Amino acid sequence: MSDHVNRVLSRPEFIALIAALMALNALAVDVMLPALPYMGEALNIVSENERQFVVSFYMLGMGIAQLAFGPLTDRFGRRAPLLAGIGVYIIAVIAAAFAPSFAALLALRFVQGMGAASVRVIATAVVRDRYQGREMAEVMSLTFMVFMAIPIVAPGIGQILLLTGPWQMIFIFMGLLALVFWSWTYFRLPETLPAEKRRPLSFSGIIQGFKIVVTNRVAFSYGLAGTFLFGALFGFISSAQQIYVDIYGLGVYFPVAFAAVAGLMAVSSFTNSRIVRNLGMRRLSHGAMVVYTIASAVLLALSLAGYVPFWVFFGLLCVVMFCFGWAASNMNSLSMEPLGAVAGTAASVFGFIQTVGGALIGSYVGQMFDGTTVPVAAGYFSMGVLALICILVAEKGRLFGVGEQYSHGEAAPIMDAH
Repeated sequence: MSDHVNRVLSRPEFIALIAALMALNALAVDVMLPALPYMGEALNIVSENERQFVVSFYMLGMGIAQLAFGPLTDRFGRRAPLLAGIGVYIIAVIAAAFAPSFAALLALRFVQGMGAASVRVIATAVVRDRYQGREMAEVMSLTFMVFMAIPIVAPGIGQILLLTGPWQMIFIFMGLLALVFWSWTYFRLPETLPAEKRRPLSFSGIIQGFKIVVTNRVAFSYGLAGTFLFGALFGFISSAQQIYVDIYGLGVYFPVAFAAVAGLMAVSSFTNSRIVRNLGMRRLSHGAMVVYTIASAVLLALSLAGYVPFWVFFGLLCVVMFCFGWAASNMNSLSMEPLGAVAGTAASVFGFIQTVGGALIGSYVGQMFDGTTVPVAAGYFSMGVLALICILVAEKGRLFGVGEQYSHGEAAPIMDAH
């Protein structure tokens, strides 16, 4: 298995480790949110919207670097690139605690994101190495459920750290936690890509791998749909502090509202893992996207009509985010299912598109914040419509699991690359 590991992870530990690694990304975004006003004040940032760049620069760094980690992990295996990437993350996040200016902080956040790219790509590839079909969707759902525990507690952790010390403590905390996860990975994660299945690291080999990914209609369409979903999510995350604090006056209770939504997404992922084997990825993700789009349309209509009471906004947001939990994990599995031979490259291409595309869309939505809920509602609705269009392209205009009578649910229809 590995030069360093001769023990096989149990399924629960495997899911916990992959979720913990993926949680580094959620932590790097969500734990920062309560500190944005303090960082802005300390580093002389006048515009509240400019503080959102602390999130978007991280996402851009993570997205761009994923294009490199995909071919690297298909050539050198999963462990070495993963450990190197987490190491870069640790160095950058500790250095960010001592950033002398906002520009330096943004640069280090970009580098931190580049290190985190290894986690985003390789965690997905490792799951694809070990599982396929609806079992892969089940594991991804359970991973996503554990992963969502971080947004539940991260803003609260950030708030507690701010009560006990300066905002730099948040970066020190991230670095120490990443070091713990690096050690767990080093001692427990086996290599999941056998040497005979590794691809050459040549320009032609990389181009061939990318071509396989982008020419598979079903896989690429589902990957693009995920981009739009994450764009809407990042748009909300970027402006969440302003929505909850500036519009609704929640103050220090902002982390509670944020955690409640994240908790609902975790419940969504858990229920998905319980029923996906029986109902299938298509039925669940397609149905969720229809409800997602309808709920966001209602929120947009109410927002355009005027002030939306908090409980109305929060209720519709909960519906949207519950549906996100069903749609995102299943569509991610649908995009990866036919690409096992190039799992690392596939994860990097989809990761790049979803992270960079999502960050750009989310940053645009966030920068449109005008003291109302209109921008975030418009973001959710428009991205929901675009995601549905992608699904229709993937399925040739058919929805709700056409073709799932095949033995493993997804194999026959999803292998259609053209």
